[in-house]
Amino acid sequence: MTATTMSSTRANTEVLVERLPVVSDPQNMAPKDARSLSKQFLERLAVLEEGTPEYQYARNTLIEMNTSLVRYAAGRFRSRGADQMEDIIQVGTIGLIKAIDRFDLSREVEFTTFAIPYIVGEIKRFFRDTSWAVHVPRRLQEARIELAKATEELHSRLDRSPTVKELAELMSLTEEEVVEARVAANGYASASLDATLSGSTDGEAALADFIGAEDAGMELVENFHALAPLIASLDDRSRQIIHWRFVDELTQAQIGEKLGVSQMQVSRLLSRTLRHLREGMLTTS
Repeated sequence: MTATTMSSTRANTEVLVERLPVVSDPQNMAPKDARSLSKQFLERLAVLEEGTPEYQYARNTLIEMNTSLVRYAAGRFRSRGADQMEDIIQVGTIGLIKAIDRFDLSREVEFTTFAIPYIVGEIKRFFRDTSWAVHVPRRLQEARIELAKATEELHSRLDRSPTVKELAELMSLTEEEVVEARVAANGYASASLDATLSGSTDGEAALADFIGAEDAGMELVENFHALAPLIASLDDRSRQIIHWRFVDELTQAQIGEKLGVSQMQVSRLLSRTLRHLREGMLTTS
């Protein structure tokens, strides 16, 4: 480094000290002090020219002062396991940096209120991109990794896809356990039903076009939905006859005994009611 460069660097540092407070240990600063100082640094950052030493000093100090926010947000995901906490804090710090770069003083919002959603959002995105699409037991997650290694090894050795028996022998597992690991591996990633299938002869064919079937029960639900107001419009006796016949499953003779009329009269009343309901259904459809 030349004398001129050293002199310039020293001068820049002196400028920083004059304009912004020098924070000796920003990462271990009390949250109350960090909030107060962050406001000063954010105000200076808003008017500083990006890329200048003062700008870099302000931005880096802001990041270090607010790592407590990242640790606080990461605490919500403690159940994910201690082995992932370092990764969680790293991606949370990315969210903090985005919040610093996008914070707007004119909104009159506390920086902590603004930053937390960015930090939590980045952590959730990390889990979405790296986690299993379907939850499976840890032993099966680990078995999937071993299965992939064993499959690759046997494929290179045999020059063909290995059988379940060959995989089981290499992995010291039963064939049932290998099959279970294969099935569980399908839960690692999910695909959209609207995703276009590659190699499809139909051009824009989607996965949904090849799986599933029409649910006959859906039409029944629609019919019940249309029938409900029609039944509600019947008089009390007609509704009671419908209930006795189709809910309690009484015979027409038994209904006649309850009403004090003949079985023939019940038949005529029931036919007239059903005809009314049928016509109403046809009209609504």
